[in-house]
Amino acid sequence: MQPSVEQVWEWLDAVPDPEIPVISLVDLGIIREVAWRNDTLTVAVTPTYSGCPATSIINLDIETALRGHGIEKLELKRQLSPPWTTNWLSEKGREKLEKYGIAPPTAAGGPERCPQCGSVDLKKVSQFGSTPCKAAWRCNDCLEPFDYFKCI
Repeated sequence: MQPSVEQVWEWLDAVPDPEIPVISLVDLGIIREVAWRNDTLTVAVTPTYSGCPATSIINLDIETALRGHGIEKLELKRQLSPPWTTNWLSEKGREKLEKYGIAPPTAAGGPERCPQCGSVDLKKVSQFGSTPCKAAWRCNDCLEPFDYFKCI
């Protein structure tokens, strides 16, 4: 008996992003579709950007997780259109990012507050952070550096 699509979504919600392990691939918004096509489970994945170096690891992690739950016939589809956007991050994912110390993306294009102390007195250090999807910022109150997840 094949598991329900809802069950598969729950399993995928437990697969962490390899670059930011506190957020799941589902919360990141890159799992676009889960569907059964006859006896084959199809999972559509949209990378955060086309050159993302973690794409192959993400696919391997998805496959490992689903095979661990007994899925034998699996097809992973790379879906590039529409392109991923930070609007696809779940609210739960945004909260997890902030608790982890990464300021979540905002429409303003910069962090709303320091994820360490909550101050709004912030300064951009560099447009480029530890990964291409993050920028480096610093809080002028607690003086702690932090990553800001760029709005895409």
